[in-house]
Amino acid sequence: MRCPFCGNTEDRVVDSRESREGDVIRRRRECVSCERRFTSYEKIELEPFQVVKRDQRREPYEREKMMGGLRIACRKRPISEETLLRVADSIEAEMQESGEREISSRELGNMVMRRLRDLDSVAYIRFASVYRRFEDLEEFVHELSQLKDETR
Repeated sequence: MRCPFCGNTEDRVVDSRESREGDVIRRRRECVSCERRFTSYEKIELEPFQVVKRDQRREPYEREKMMGGLRIACRKRPISEETLLRVADSIEAEMQESGEREISSRELGNMVMRRLRDLDSVAYIRFASVYRRFEDLEEFVHELSQLKDETR
């Protein structure tokens, strides 16, 4: 591990802790040369997923792209970044459990929408309006009325 302060490659581990979910190990390290401390994270490298787009193109799954969509949908809503990270983690866990290496963009979008519906109705409607490409007011009103019926 290269020290971010002096560039030395020798360090010692001062403390190791596992995350609550057990999927990441946080290590506090101390550089042997400059004696400054820094943190590293160790995570299992998963096999990459391919997302099959509507036009059948395939592109690598990018967590940050999904996080961007979640952040936009949840902008100015009382939802923490930590909550969004947990949503992304649960979606990735579901993808891993499927055993498939490809997922359609439609299926991925539906996974996001299910979680947003349970999390925040405004964020859900924001995401759904972009994802489902509502063409007119009627489609939007129909989705709102379905959501309203479900929350009763």
